Amino acid sequence: MTASSAPSTTNHRTIKHSLSATAVSLGYGDRVVVDGLDVDIAAGVVTTIIGPNGCGKSTLIRALGRLLRPKAGSVLLDGNAISSMKTRDVARILGVLPQSPVAPEGITVADLVARGRHPHQSWIRQWSSDDEGAVADALSLTGIADLADRPIDELSGGQRQRAWISMALAQGTDILLLDEPTTFLDLAHSVDVLDLVDRLHEELGRTVVMVLHDLNLAIRYSDRLIVMSKGAIVASGSPKEVISAELLAEVFDLSATVIDDPVSDRPLIVPIGTRHVYGAVGGPVAHRAEL
Repeated sequence: MTASSAPSTTNHRTIKHSLSATAVSLGYGDRVVVDGLDVDIAAGVVTTIIGPNGCGKSTLIRALGRLLRPKAGSVLLDGNAISSMKTRDVARILGVLPQSPVAPEGITVADLVARGRHPHQSWIRQWSSDDEGAVADALSLTGIADLADRPIDELSGGQRQRAWISMALAQGTDILLLDEPTTFLDLAHSVDVLDLVDRLHEELGRTVVMVLHDLNLAIRYSDRLIVMSKGAIVASGSPKEVISAELLAEVFDLSATVIDDPVSDRPLIVPIGTRHVYGAVGGPVAHRAEL
């Protein structure tokens, strides 16, 4: 492969790959989690799958990433059944960051990121300057070039997530699937990681599909939301089209009001809980326990 034909982590993509699922049923053993679901992933945008615990969010993203074989139906990548495609061909188009990935003990950041280049290797094409450049670009874009020689297990949670995203980025794929990339991170580090994902999407034109638990962060960082409940998709569209107090009550069993976010001009969810209740005129009234 010449330098001109090598995948680049720094150029906008002009070709957008399609990813969809048709009538898929998914589960583990005899337990069915998702039954007869259809979904089309919009190319070139950030899509976030949200829903209560156990609704099938991670199960769906695992199936889209070919980490879980459907019991029925098909996941299609560019119109082809992903299960029938060669692993190397899939890995050149689609990168997956699963929940809580585990790195080999003692591996350095640079070595982990370099593993993202494996789909581009073969017995006639070994490690090259193109691969070296892709790894350097990925480390630079995620802001961890200075950590290249550090062992992964010495990093903070936020740094570790950046290293894993760097590996997926070095893979040079058009589609990134991120299953709960902010798990175990505090709010500041969660925002940091999502800012990074947003920048990669904006600068590199990646299609991104995420699973997030924090609804307000999902709203802030997504072009499209897919809302799941009990293994089915109950709503999809832009955050303004999808998020409402009625949906939050129905899907999440959450009493909340929805206002305009003064920063993003998107919906902002304000949970009510038991400490505050609505008065007769609709305004928030503090609830005080009797002494």
